Amino acid sequence: MTDRDRQPDDMTPPTGEPVVSKPYIMPDDPEPGSVETLQKEAAEARDRMLRTLAEMENLRKRTTKEVADARLYGITGFARDVLDIADNLQRALDAVPPEARATADPGLTALIEGVELTERSLHSALEKHGVKKLDPQGQKFDPNFHQAMYEVPDASVPSGTVVQVMQAGYTIGERVLRPALVGVAKGGAKPAPAANSNESSGAAN
Repeated sequence: MTDRDRQPDDMTPPTGEPVVSKPYIMPDDPEPGSVETLQKEAAEARDRMLRTLAEMENLRKRTTKEVADARLYGITGFARDVLDIADNLQRALDAVPPEARATADPGLTALIEGVELTERSLHSALEKHGVKKLDPQGQKFDPNFHQAMYEVPDASVPSGTVVQVMQAGYTIGERVLRPALVGVAKGGAKPAPAANSNESSGAAN
């Protein structure tokens, strides 16, 4: 047998296209554009976190204010009922004429002083809980705190000045618990601040 007749055992006839092995890719290798994607996701996550923090801070402030308002204004109904007692004490004191006080016997004097002490204690307790009495006598009429019942012709005071107080007003916190019932001067001179402001504006022109 010659070398030409001998064929190697490991030679196989070609059956088609050659098989090409694929390169091995590490699982951790980033895909093209993944850095930009991660940066975008990080920015979105940061934005959501900041929004959540802002909402939580607003919720905390709103809750704190609601709790404070509940503590301050929760006694509004009770305070209105107590004002009737304060009014009755004031009426009792106003019912005693000054000349009767001057000539009162010790028993009546002690009674009057006791009523005055009770009234002061009541107002002190109200102020402790945020309720304050309004004393608008001689002040400029303010529709936010006063209720005008009638007008009084009085040229000795500026027009719009409270000259009589029929019933005291009260506030609780920053709110009006009860407006003061007042009589307002009519026909007097204009208020000084308004005159000054008009003069200053005229001088500026």
